[in-house]
Amino acid sequence: MSLSTAEPLIEQLVAIRRQLHENPEVSGEEFQTTAAIHEWLTEAGIRLADYPLHTGVVAEVGGLYGGPVVAVRADIDALPIQEETGLPFASRIPGRMHACGHDFHTASIIGTVLLLKSREQELKGTVRFLFQPAEEKAKGARQVIASGALQGVQAVFGMHNKPDLPVGTIGIKGGPIMAAADGFEVAVEGLGTHAAVPEAGLDPIVTAAHIITALQSVVSRNVSALESAVISVTRLHSGTAWNVIADRAIFDGTIRTFDEEVRRKVLERFEQVVHGVAAAFGTKARINWIDGPPPVLNDQRWADQAALAAESLGLKVVEPQPSPAGEDFAFYMKEVPGVFVFMGTSGPQEWHHPAFDVDEAALPIAASFFAELAERAINQLTEQEESP
Repeated sequence: MSLSTAEPLIEQLVAIRRQLHENPEVSGEEFQTTAAIHEWLTEAGIRLADYPLHTGVVAEVGGLYGGPVVAVRADIDALPIQEETGLPFASRIPGRMHACGHDFHTASIIGTVLLLKSREQELKGTVRFLFQPAEEKAKGARQVIASGALQGVQAVFGMHNKPDLPVGTIGIKGGPIMAAADGFEVAVEGLGTHAAVPEAGLDPIVTAAHIITALQSVVSRNVSALESAVISVTRLHSGTAWNVIADRAIFDGTIRTFDEEVRRKVLERFEQVVHGVAAAFGTKARINWIDGPPPVLNDQRWADQAALAAESLGLKVVEPQPSPAGEDFAFYMKEVPGVFVFMGTSGPQEWHHPAFDVDEAALPIAASFFAELAERAINQLTEQEESP
C-alpha cells in the first residue's frame, strides 16, 4: 500500500464527504446517510452484512480463504449545531451540522473499503467495516455490539480527526487516549417557604451550593497528582420567584477520567459527598447518572502496528496528549483489543464549533492508513495462528 494508490479516489472521496456534509443527520436519525452509504458500497460491489441495526451499515471485504477478522469503524452521525462555515457545501438542514467531522470519517473509511476491495484476492482474512450510528449519544457502539457485528473480530481500529494536527501527521499511543465521560444530574429536595422566614424551610439552594463546593475536593484530595480527573458542574437551576425559597434545586455536569480505578473512586466519592452534605443540611439528594462511555484504552500491540503502518506510508507519527472528550469506540475495546488514532486534518476550529472544518487532503491519507493497518493486522494474526 502507498499513498499514491489512493490518488484516483480523491475526487470521489471529496464528493462523498461533501454530500454527507450537506445532509447531516443527528444520532438515531441517520436514515438518508445509511441509504447513501448502502448505495455507494453496493455500486462498488461490496458485500453488505445483514445485522439488525436501525441505522448504520456493516460491510465486509475479503474472507475468500477464511482467516482472521478485523474491524474498522467510522461514525456517521452529526450534531444539533447551526453551521457557520460559509462553505459552498454547508449544511442544508437548519440546526444540523457535521461539526465533529464524522462526514470525514465516513468518506475516508469508504476509501479504505475501495482500496481493500481492489486487493481482495490477496487478503488472508476479512475486514469488517462498521459504519456506526449515534456516537454523539454514546449509544451506537453498544447497538452494533448488541447486533452481533463484533462477533469473531480479533482487532478493531478507529480514528478521530484532529484539527490541531497537520495533514500527514497521525497521533498514536498505547494506553488511554480519550476519557470516560460520565454525566450526572443531582436533585436536592428541600422544603419551600417564604424567603423572609428561611428558618421555616430547608433551603435546597444553600445545600446545592455547599455540595458543589465540596465536590471540588474530590479530585484534589482523592486523585493522585500523577493521575487525572475532572468534575465540572455546568448547570444549576432552582426557584420561580425572588421572594420564595424553592423546595428543589437541580444541578448537572460531567466527570472525566482516564483510568477505570480512578473512575470508580471518583464516582464513589461523588456519591458520598452529595448524600453526606445533603444530610448535614437536613435535605435529601438524588443522583441520576448519565451512562457515558468508558475511557478509550489502546492496546500497545496494535498501537505499535499502527505506528509501523503510518511510517510505511511516509506519515509523521507523534504521541498525542490524551483528549478529555468521550468516545463510544471505548465500548468496542471492552470486547476486543485495538487502537484508536488521531488523524491530522489541519482544521480551523475544534470539534463541535459551528465553524468546524477539515482539510480534505487528509481523506486519501486516512483511507490508505486504515487499508495498510487492516492488511498488516490480518497478516500478523494469520502468522500467529500458523505458528506452532
